[in-house]
Amino acid sequence: MSDNRLLTDLHVSYIQGLDKKKESFEYWAGEHLRLNGVYWGLTSLHLLKHESALDSNEVIEYVLACRHSNGAFGGHTGHDAHLLYTLSAVQILCTLDALDRIDRDQTAKYVASLQQPDGSFAGDEYSEIDTRFSYCALSCLSLLGKLQAPFVDISKAVTFIHSCKNFDGGYGSVPGAESHSGQIFCCVGALAIVVFIFIVPKHEKTTNDTARAPQLSQNRLDLVETDRLAWWLAERQLKNGGLNGRPEKLEDVCYSWWVLSCLSILDRIHWINREKLVQFILNAQDTDTGGIADRPGDVSDVFHTLFGIAGLSLLGYPGLEPVDPRYCMPVKVLQRLGIPDQP
Repeated sequence: MSDNRLLTDLHVSYIQGLDKKKESFEYWAGEHLRLNGVYWGLTSLHLLKHESALDSNEVIEYVLACRHSNGAFGGHTGHDAHLLYTLSAVQILCTLDALDRIDRDQTAKYVASLQQPDGSFAGDEYSEIDTRFSYCALSCLSLLGKLQAPFVDISKAVTFIHSCKNFDGGYGSVPGAESHSGQIFCCVGALAIVVFIFIVPKHEKTTNDTARAPQLSQNRLDLVETDRLAWWLAERQLKNGGLNGRPEKLEDVCYSWWVLSCLSILDRIHWINREKLVQFILNAQDTDTGGIADRPGDVSDVFHTLFGIAGLSLLGYPGLEPVDPRYCMPVKVLQRLGIPDQP
């Protein structure tokens, strides 16, 4: 059923109740994604400006219970470590201002250990390669304040991402793979996060001749074919206002994030119809129990709830915290961490 406003209180109650459905099949079927789910729910609440809706101490203790001795994190207590879950854990701890509860160097070394000779990253010890893992690694290291040597070879990481670019300006999971909105976010987001430091020669010396040369930082969005890619992304909007992940596919609320975040990073978010997309997301709300589904009429879940709310935030929907399109985290959290806005 459609609604012309964001049902904030209902969504907060929905997220608060997710951990109480232990008798349901869905609760146990999604056990391997539990840590991701905490990130999705917690971030939703922060964007909705209901930061205290969950007990922060309980959340932190749960995250720490998923930690392995090598600094990595599993999707739930007792589950194998993986980059996907390690990033979610770091995002949660950053949001709750609890990074001091882990050894950041140890976690960074785990992430670095997954970089391959060609610059790509494996997701875990079993060596699956995917640009998702490049994003997870670079985002995680950035949040930890370790996006630098000796933890990672940024040049090689960028070279691998660039090798995944296609003729249409998009990016795939590996070189030669089809362009997909989710993979495009991973590549564009990663290129927006990486920062190269350039030392600028200082022409005027101080009296003691000890002043350091000034520094300029630059991301690697220069590698993106901005207008070609932005056009491909804008073409993902269908007549009903929703966005899809690639041509000839159904619309899905989650692409309100994957597509819009890239358009925002590229300063082309105005290339889509804002009003129609806002209404599509609002129509996908569950007006009885809360949460947002992949499309109107389907069952809501916390994954689509976050990316629907984050999409609305990017679109400037009133009453929401601003979200950073590179990290899918509240802007104010990144400011607290000292991570600069996108140049």
